[in-house]
Amino acid sequence: MATKAAPAQTPLPVSITEVRDAAQRIRGSVVRTPTLVSKTLSDLTGATVYLKFENLQFTAAYKERGALNTLLQLDETARSKGVIAASAGNHAQGLAYHATRLGIPSTIVMPLNTPTVKVTQTEGHGANVILHGETFDAAYAHSRELEAEKGYTFVHPFDDARIIAGQGTAALEMLEDVPELDALVIPIGGGGLISGAAVVAKSEGRALEVVGVEAELYPSMYNRIRGTSMPCEGDTLAEGIAVKEPGGITSKMVEALVDDIVLVSERRLEEAVSLLLQIEKTVVEGAGAAGLAALLAEPKRFRGKKVGTILCGGNIDPRLLANVLLRDLARSGRLARLRIRLQDRPGALFNVARIFHEQGVNIIEVYHQRVFTTLPAKGLITDIECETRDRDHLDRLMTALRRAQYEVSPVELA
Repeated sequence: MATKAAPAQTPLPVSITEVRDAAQRIRGSVVRTPTLVSKTLSDLTGATVYLKFENLQFTAAYKERGALNTLLQLDETARSKGVIAASAGNHAQGLAYHATRLGIPSTIVMPLNTPTVKVTQTEGHGANVILHGETFDAAYAHSRELEAEKGYTFVHPFDDARIIAGQGTAALEMLEDVPELDALVIPIGGGGLISGAAVVAKSEGRALEVVGVEAELYPSMYNRIRGTSMPCEGDTLAEGIAVKEPGGITSKMVEALVDDIVLVSERRLEEAVSLLLQIEKTVVEGAGAAGLAALLAEPKRFRGKKVGTILCGGNIDPRLLANVLLRDLARSGRLARLRIRLQDRPGALFNVARIFHEQGVNIIEVYHQRVFTTLPAKGLITDIECETRDRDHLDRLMTALRRAQYEVSPVELA
């Protein structure tokens, strides 16, 4: 696919000058996060992979950039009245943190079902949090009502030129650090980050390929650009980019500047989150790992190229992260649950456990099932959860069990 160049005639809502101005404006007030090459991920994908660690921002996400750039351009009247936003995620925390730091009152409207940890974190950054409605749309509508009633300034999470210019500063820093990049692979939610990044990538005669990434469950920008009508729904690990309707401004910019959009599965997102923790020792949320997920899903496309991606956020629930890691261990064969048919007689479980011992496999849990089974009354099913070194080790264990005349099958993940 040919790489798009910046439009020569119709000016876009955000220019490289505005991104550079934003960089000067926010300099010293956000972290200039590092861009580092990952040798191991490069070996895995076949590309030379550069990671920009935006999960190291104070609120653990790039959203601070656009929020601060917007706040710094408010006049004194707007500052005194305060700002408002509808968000249950990183935008809420980034806006609240910098508004409080600048002495600007902030109000964040969140749906009633927002997890308590997100409410308390946002309140901890100094915002007045209002819980309203069962959905984000209801919270958003209420925030616009309060905007009109109280005279607040509404700060959109993505569909605002000031936000886009601020988010583009992440790509500006990345290309200052690694000017020889061939491609940027950027997560897409509402489109603010990729719009700003694409402005930078296509400026000053550069020929960088810009590829957006969305979760398969929420292909909203893909639908908008390609004229498709795939559903946008479901529980995705990449909740930070689970947007049903992309912005009008951002859609225009993506259509003009972005070369392609890739959709990634939940399994690839889980794998990417797990690899970043195991290899780079960094915690990244599902949306932040979307760029790596695309590299894993389409290695031929990026092989031999120098590719940069932005780890755009690190706010993931610890229990969800633990679940992702355990599922990854199971898929790699290092954690398994084996279902074994036994005869209900003394020593049956001992004989099975002896084979596990002989094969050097650690037993974690044993689940005996005598009643809820289709086997005869004297039969039973035993599920044994165990820990192995790798897939080959697990295969050797199952072979040994079958040689001992046991019926055994793995309990597979979806």
